[in-house]
Amino acid sequence: MYDIIIIGGGPAGLTAGLYGARSLLKVLLLERLAPGGQVLTTDRVENYPGFPEGVSGFELIDRMKKQAEHFGLEIRNEEVQKLELSNTQKRVYAGKEILETKTVILCCGANWKRLGIEGENKLVGKGVSYCATCDGPFYRDQEVAVIGGGDTALEEAIFLTRFVKKIYLVHRRDKLRGTKLLQERAKAQQKITFLWETIPLKILGQQGVEGIELQQVRTKEISQKAVSGVFVFIGTQPNTDLVKGRLDLNREGFIKTDVDMQSSIPGVFAAGDVRAKLLRQISTAVGEGATAAFAAEKYLESRK
Repeated sequence: MYDIIIIGGGPAGLTAGLYGARSLLKVLLLERLAPGGQVLTTDRVENYPGFPEGVSGFELIDRMKKQAEHFGLEIRNEEVQKLELSNTQKRVYAGKEILETKTVILCCGANWKRLGIEGENKLVGKGVSYCATCDGPFYRDQEVAVIGGGDTALEEAIFLTRFVKKIYLVHRRDKLRGTKLLQERAKAQQKITFLWETIPLKILGQQGVEGIELQQVRTKEISQKAVSGVFVFIGTQPNTDLVKGRLDLNREGFIKTDVDMQSSIPGVFAAGDVRAKLLRQISTAVGEGATAAFAAEKYLESRK
């Protein structure tokens, strides 16, 4: 019987594991791939406190993992197939085992929806990005493309104007989907050029992004733009298949929690990108992981 089982080994999961293990609880972290999550695809992290020169995503996660293991965190590379969650009983089906635990912390993360076009997967982290806040400063005085027309695409495009020389905002419709205020702000930016009724066909480049191939929806005309970066904002998909129909989720499918990271089932917590919240960054994931582990400890104490 575990005190805490953490599902997901990104920054939230590793921090929760560190706090739980350091409190001398019996903690297990399950991660189907290598610990790190989306951070591993980030070439350089410059906005995480304590690294004034920046740090690679791999190095940051490696340090987090070593620190958590130093305090006794058990990490297994196992995929979770099924969860049984109730107020009184919690079981985790992983590999060929059925693991029992007093609490669960869900740090399953989320994936940015991808375009699914040629060149995208090959150039992720080499010019293809899903986070302007993370990677915008790398494109000072360069030209980039932003794909999307919702709030996130507009917010991130506006943020990018601080750094880049020019932005091609590519949208498949003839009008934006974002809120009116964001539309007005984006349209007021001289650095943003709107490419209406246009879809991306291919991202060009070998070692890094060199351009993007586009098609006009009505005329079918194909063109190319020379850009150094492609930022994709067509939505986020939370990894919540395990808990659909079991926990309260918001309209987009993210897990609803209270301020202590507890979900709609007592003893089941969520932290990081899988949680319904405003900002998805390494720093927020770390804070939520710490809060979830501390709240789980308090929950265990209240059950004694």
